[in-house]
Amino acid sequence: MLDGVDRYTERLPDPAARGLLACVWSRRIASPAARVARIVPDACVDVIWYRATGELFVAGPDTRSHLAELVPGEVVGARFRTGRSPAGLGVPADALRDERVDLGELWEPGRARRLADALADTESIGDAQGVLTRAVLAGTRDGQDTAVPTMLRLARAGDRVGAMADTIGLTERQLHRRCLAAFGYGPKVLQRVLRFDAARRLAGKGTAFADVAHRTGYADQAHLAREVRALAGVSLTELIS
Repeated sequence: MLDGVDRYTERLPDPAARGLLACVWSRRIASPAARVARIVPDACVDVIWYRATGELFVAGPDTRSHLAELVPGEVVGARFRTGRSPAGLGVPADALRDERVDLGELWEPGRARRLADALADTESIGDAQGVLTRAVLAGTRDGQDTAVPTMLRLARAGDRVGAMADTIGLTERQLHRRCLAAFGYGPKVLQRVLRFDAARRLAGKGTAFADVAHRTGYADQAHLAREVRALAGVSLTELIS
């Protein structure tokens, strides 16, 4: 039963799923009416289920912010590790970029419906998270692009695209194609989103914005402000408030 307080929580998935999923999460929305939340780019792909409506869908990697309606009740999600969604969903990440797609459009007929039915039968958030985790893990395909961990590490370090390609042993065109498939973004956009997400998290901990800019690789605080406005649609102060 909802207690009048809106809550968002994350936890690690079951050990068997930790190579695929970064976390499982839940949101308990106690507000009596639907409200709007701002979703910003974070290089993540999530499978999301709304108990109140039965919706079961995939939120692809975003390149811009968008506003999502949150209906009262429980929401449960499973978040893929960055670059791992193709293994769990069977489609390249760029096919889902800036999209919200019914899971039934990605999985074979009946599989998503059976999962939705099983989720509806759960009595707690923890049970629903377990059902969702097991279902996603059961369909995982082997054969991850072996370059994905290196691409992600170099992108987080802010390496130039040419240097990334040289390190991995690819042409820049090959690197771009493989980044799109794994992350939904080319390498430059991937770097931009990862840097923004790191800055947002750091600012959310109370770090001074000038320090945030320095520590996350922006030229200065004004550069940080422009990028936040471009990707989030609001100022950094508004974003973390």
